[in-house]
Amino acid sequence: MAWIILVLSGMLEAVWAAALGASDGFKRKIPTLIFAVSMTVSMAGLAWAMTSLPTGTAYAVWVGIGATLTVIWGFVKGYESPTTARVLLLVLLVSSVIGLKVVS
Repeated sequence: MAWIILVLSGMLEAVWAAALGASDGFKRKIPTLIFAVSMTVSMAGLAWAMTSLPTGTAYAVWVGIGATLTVIWGFVKGYESPTTARVLLLVLLVSSVIGLKVVS
């Protein structure tokens, strides 16, 4: 169950990162609200997962999922270009997250 919560919390990290960018320095109300709620739930899920998973592993997986999804969101929205190098590095990052799960 801790791994499921951790993955969902990592996904919410991407939500709050995107909402933070869309908030325009907390000037826009809806993105700011989405940021605050998703960040709170994401952190709470990470904290809960850390009660049964090693801290370093849990944090690395959480960040890896969030970072990967945030970059993919940037690709989809056209904020970033999906170059070969970036895609290969994301594959490496995802592989590392999966590797941490396998060895835990």
